[in-house]
Amino acid sequence: MKNKNANIVDLWSRVCNHDDEKAFEQLFYALNRPLIKFCVLYVRQNEVAEDIVSELFVKCWQNRQKLCGINNPATYLYIAVKNQSLNYIKKYSNIHMVQIEDTDEFALVNTYNPQKELEKKELIFKLDKAISALPQQCRIIFRLIKEDGMKYKEVGEVLDISPRTVQTQLFRALKKLTAVLDPDQKRARHSVLNAPILFMLAALFARFFFL
Repeated sequence: MKNKNANIVDLWSRVCNHDDEKAFEQLFYALNRPLIKFCVLYVRQNEVAEDIVSELFVKCWQNRQKLCGINNPATYLYIAVKNQSLNYIKKYSNIHMVQIEDTDEFALVNTYNPQKELEKKELIFKLDKAISALPQQCRIIFRLIKEDGMKYKEVGEVLDISPRTVQTQLFRALKKLTAVLDPDQKRARHSVLNAPILFMLAALFARFFFL
């Protein structure tokens, strides 16, 4: 993540200070998909998310000389996408942003290779379903940290909350996921499925404990 951030900062500098079109293209390809996935968490429509992110990149290019003072361009872009998403919702929808559950699903990569492919698919499906059922803010925080590799402080800046709140929400998410998977762990105590569940839970807690 650190090397990626350094590369993005370098690309941003080349765009803002030298009008480097190639650097802008590389910046676009590095952040376009992550920003769209983040935007979908709010607007829940892929086409709308693509339009919002594309428009943001256009504005960044048009105003590039005014953006030289931005030290963390990735965080800046995530915040800008969040704000544009909330503006879209306010303009085109009666939906209010509250802590509710919805049905957006995002895959979580499982690096364990169990003996039975079917059992692996069932486990991943169960975990994906549990993640999609998390309250919206918990799910957004989980995704930014787990999938985008952000730190507590970076997520706090994007969502305008304290790092402590990020940590609290994250561990609430992990607690909910553990509660979902734990019954299967008990029933499968003597099954090959027990190993990947234990591995999955251990990996999740280890990943977040050392942030």
